[in-house]
Amino acid sequence: MQSIDIIRLSEKQKQQLVVLKRKTGIENWNVLCRWALCLSLADPTEPPKEDIPSDSNVEMSSKVLFGEMQGVYSSILIQYLKSSTYDSAYSLLKSHISRGIHLLSSSLTM
Repeated sequence: MQSIDIIRLSEKQKQQLVVLKRKTGIENWNVLCRWALCLSLADPTEPPKEDIPSDSNVEMSSKVLFGEMQGVYSSILIQYLKSSTYDSAYSLLKSHISRGIHLLSSSLTM
């Protein structure tokens, strides 16, 4: 699996995270993105493939995103990648984060 060094979010994701930060009181992008990733990974379906731009100024290293559990998250992504139609771990990760942010945003607006 290729190494994922930096994850950069889209402007749309950034705006959704700004709202989530306000509603949850969670200050850090990485905590919200990790929460979103876990929520998406819990869904047994593959996240939809979409072209997610990296057009915001929000970026984080995989070490910051995954924290001390980086090895665990990497292993999970490798397993998902093997059974998915995605061609890279990075695009799979971005799609999971995107779906998770959407799910979090939807659940907090209800």
